[in-house]
Amino acid sequence: MFFIFSKTLGFFALPSNVLMTIGLVGLVLLCTRFRQLASWLIVTSLVLIAFAGYSPLGNILILPLEQRFPPWHPSQGPPDGIVVLGGAILPDLSIARGAVALNGSAESITATAELARRYPAARIIVSGGAAALRFDAPAEAPIAVRELAALGVATDRMTAEEQSRDTIENAVFSRLIAQPNPGAHWLLVTSAFHMPRAIAAFRAAGFPVEAYPVDWRTRGPADVTRPVGSLPDGLTMTDAAVHEWAELLVYRLSGKTTELFPRP
Repeated sequence: MFFIFSKTLGFFALPSNVLMTIGLVGLVLLCTRFRQLASWLIVTSLVLIAFAGYSPLGNILILPLEQRFPPWHPSQGPPDGIVVLGGAILPDLSIARGAVALNGSAESITATAELARRYPAARIIVSGGAAALRFDAPAEAPIAVRELAALGVATDRMTAEEQSRDTIENAVFSRLIAQPNPGAHWLLVTSAFHMPRAIAAFRAAGFPVEAYPVDWRTRGPADVTRPVGSLPDGLTMTDAAVHEWAELLVYRLSGKTTELFPRP
């Protein structure tokens, strides 16, 4: 039930969806006696879409998420294991085309392959089931394992965790597979802006991990004043940031995590 609620909320937590819905409602109302309201809704939709897409709003919202956990440093010692979260694979497209299709978060795959080469004794858990609401949606983890194997990672080091549908389940099922010993040294690889929610989920599941953020979307504080040159890029950034903040709040209010915005 929480998964369905979270996914439904996720649709409405995306500003682009909300703003487009406002504009569409305005278009429908043009055919009624509420023409003045319709005009106001259409204009409001267009103005806010332009603001969310071209202004630095997305950078401003996503920067605190990305800055929360610093890049991992090798001086912290070799890890016993690595957990990489899903989000880099397009499962439907991969299956349809018979080839692994990566999206803009592909760095989580390449970074994991690099870590695997650097630390050959580390176990690797690839966590990612079917994140869509469809019952026939394919799991991401087996496809990611196949891509990592193609990049030279030995298959006997990897375990595909394909039951999880969200970040909470990523943490719970990964811990069941890892069975980490006290003091074990595990890295968590995921997008930098997603790291606070992921760390909160893993801590709540009793699985201590160290953040290995990848897939950075901003260059740093300087980007808070940098307008975006492409409407789709700006909307994508704003959507990603608002979605993460909303999910952090939902996870905390629902009791799934004990921290709203965890610290390192």
